[in-house]
Order: sequence, then C-alpha cells, then structure tokens
Amino acid sequence: MNLHRLVRTVLGAERTDEMFALLVIHSELLVSPKVTRAVMAQALNVVLFSDLLNRVPAAAEYAEDCRRDGLKVFHDHGAVRTVALRGMGALPGGEEALLRVLRPLGYVRNGVYPLERLKMTGRSYAQADYPEDIAQFFVSELHVDRFSDGFAAAALSVTKTSGDPLSPQAKATLARFEREGVVDFESAAAALPVLAACFDRQHDIPLLGDYETLLAESAEMAWIATEGNAFNHATDRVADVEALADRQRALGRPIKDAVEVSSSKRVRQTAFRAAQVEREFRDADGRIVTRLVPGSFYEFITRLPLVDEATGKPRLDLAFDSSNAQGIFKMTEAAAG
Repeated sequence: MNLHRLVRTVLGAERTDEMFALLVIHSELLVSPKVTRAVMAQALNVVLFSDLLNRVPAAAEYAEDCRRDGLKVFHDHGAVRTVALRGMGALPGGEEALLRVLRPLGYVRNGVYPLERLKMTGRSYAQADYPEDIAQFFVSELHVDRFSDGFAAAALSVTKTSGDPLSPQAKATLARFEREGVVDFESAAAALPVLAACFDRQHDIPLLGDYETLLAESAEMAWIATEGNAFNHATDRVADVEALADRQRALGRPIKDAVEVSSSKRVRQTAFRAAQVEREFRDADGRIVTRLVPGSFYEFITRLPLVDEATGKPRLDLAFDSSNAQGIFKMTEAAAG
C-alpha cells in the first residue's frame, strides 16, 4: 500500500488511518505497487483535505458525524485562488504557481469559467487517469488589472514578498513524473510535503492598510492576502445535496440558505459558511495586530450523469458552472460581513 505509506510520512499513522477510513479512494490506488502520478495526486489530495478539516470546525464536525455513522466522504474537488500579477517575489503569477505541481501529476484542463462579477477566471483540472475518482482542482485567477490603481498597488505590496516553496529536488521529482509517470517511493515521500506546501500562503504578514484597500474592492483578494493559495474549500460529492442541507440546517450547522443549481440542472452545490480565523497584520507603525477574518469553508455537490456524445454511454458530469461558482464564493464574502 504505497499510497497509505506515502501519506503516513506527512500525516503520521493515526491521522492517516482516520483519513483512509473517511475518504472514498479507488481500490487500484490503494494497492498500487508503484508511486504513479495518480497515486501521488491522490496522496496530495488526502494531505490537503486533512489540512482543510483542521482549519474548518464545521467540516471537522461533519466528518466526525460521518465516521460515527459509518459513512464515507467522496472528495469531489478542492478550490484554490491565485492572483494574475507580475512581481510576486519568487512565485510565478496566477495559476502557474499551482499548475507546475498539478500538470506532472496528470491534471488536464477540463473547463474554463468566467467569473465576471468577481473579476476572476476559474479553470477546472481533472486527473486524466482517474477523472471521476481523484478530486479535481478548481483554480481561479483574480485579474488585478480590472481593479483600481490603488488596489493594484496594494496587491503588489502584499504579494511581492512571496517565496517559492518548490525545492530543486521537488522540481526534479515533478519532472520525472511528467516524463515517466512514476517515481521511486523515497523521492515521492521527500516531495509530498513540499508539494503540499505550495497550497499555502507564500507571502509575509500583510499590512493592515493594504488589506483594507483590497477588501474595499474584492473580498476574494482580501482573502488571498491572509490565506494565500490554501484550499479555499474542499467538497463532498453527495447523492442529494438538498436533503443533506436540510439535515445540516436542523443540526444548527452554518449551511448556506439556498442551493446553487447549474444551467444544465445536473450540478447542484451548497456550502457551510466560512470559518472565522484570527490573522496577524502589521499596522502603519509596523506593530503586529490581529483581526478576525474569513477563512476556508466546506462545500457539498451533487453531480448527475450525462450521455457521452462520443461513446453514447452515461458518464458523470464533471463540469462546473460560473453562476454556481460565484454564488459559492460568496461564502467568504458573507463571513467578512
């Protein structure tokens, strides 16, 4: 079980056992004798999902309910936010900061979604070997050039200190995945925590004034200022999102008031409201101050099948919807309010 061994090197034995008991994982990945790109992609998703549970109390409570009741969680996708901006220190601008990790692990673009109200673009990426079984990534880019000059200056001020978490060794391992599709266990184990670190904040503590400038025009960029490229949300694929929302509401959980329904009617989404987290800022005098700000959240999605035009056979609709996405993104904006 290379997958379990790999995750254990990052999470430890107890937490790894908890995650494997909780999550639906394809049986072929569980018994794979090699560390393929798909095994590494699944390992990365388990680590990131575990981190999301640590940061979102409502998600952890829901996961505990599932464990108690013997239910599994199907991690459908994780969402991350990036900034389309040059001059971000050592970090590549926009989605490339994350695609350089995802591409070698077999992720390919699955859709493009204009998020015009947010002045962002979302793109989904599916793992080519197991597109319905390994979680997708929904990567959004915020377009700084669509905002005011003051906003752009604040965004650069926040992000210009960004470091690059990818070590030369991790880059070499990714290159081997891209070239050969498989690496030895020791190289994979050394790279996994480094790849996971790419899904975090890479810049220094932001100035409070910059944060307030960003928040005035974009709750999404203000969120990036404190949380960076961390999972904005992870998502559980469920059979009936409406029924689940009713159950969570009855339990007093902070569930969204309405379910977002795609134009195709095949994709239905809702979410817990964002966790409130305490973050540090520097004030005008350089002193550290703290503020309560919106952190990450947890989403639920129901996907219905469609008929594949090429084969005539049913397959899961893995698409997203711009309207749905913008409605879900409001979870962090509502929390800020």
